[in-house]
Amino acid sequence: MIDNPYPLHMKSCSTRPRIAFPGLAAALLAGVLLAGCAGGGGGNPDSRLSLQQATQPLTGAPQQLAEIRSQANQLLDGGKDAFEQRIQALKGTPIVVNDWASWCGPCRFEFPFLQSQASKHAKEIAFLGVDSDDSSGSAKTFLGELPLPYPSYSDPDKSIRQELHGIGYPATVFYDRAGNVAYTHQGQYRDEAALAADIQRYALNSG
Repeated sequence: MIDNPYPLHMKSCSTRPRIAFPGLAAALLAGVLLAGCAGGGGGNPDSRLSLQQATQPLTGAPQQLAEIRSQANQLLDGGKDAFEQRIQALKGTPIVVNDWASWCGPCRFEFPFLQSQASKHAKEIAFLGVDSDDSSGSAKTFLGELPLPYPSYSDPDKSIRQELHGIGYPATVFYDRAGNVAYTHQGQYRDEAALAADIQRYALNSG
């Protein structure tokens, strides 16, 4: 199931601006586009986790989830093959995958919600990130400001993103325990409650 992309009231970045026009008008237009992708509807740059909290070892959890925490806030190489192998290895565990980019304002807006929910459900749900169409330097700076208690796969050529069928940025994909996609949320979450509700419904199957 795929959510209807981008209602009129929701700001999203469909792709990174790469438009070039001559003259002052072009410069102004580019500025507007970049501001839209950097601001993300007001934005929420306040991290809910310190780096120490995000990378603290996870005790009393299944091995697969403890391993995810051991890679917290890292950018993993290997591309699509490594990502798909991870998804296969996690069968039996619900998975939440967030596709993001450092230049995407809506991604920054919802990152604190993901920090909070991933910490809360760390022992029962596998959270993974996918950093698409981005540079590793910019992504690492972004993660330094908003550290995640799980790793992200580097996806500069968007091959993982294509597999996830993301439309715009961000996109959040929910896998059931059988490793099948149960739901895809296109665009940012406007608040943590909306993300928490989708986690309960599509990852934990509790309604």
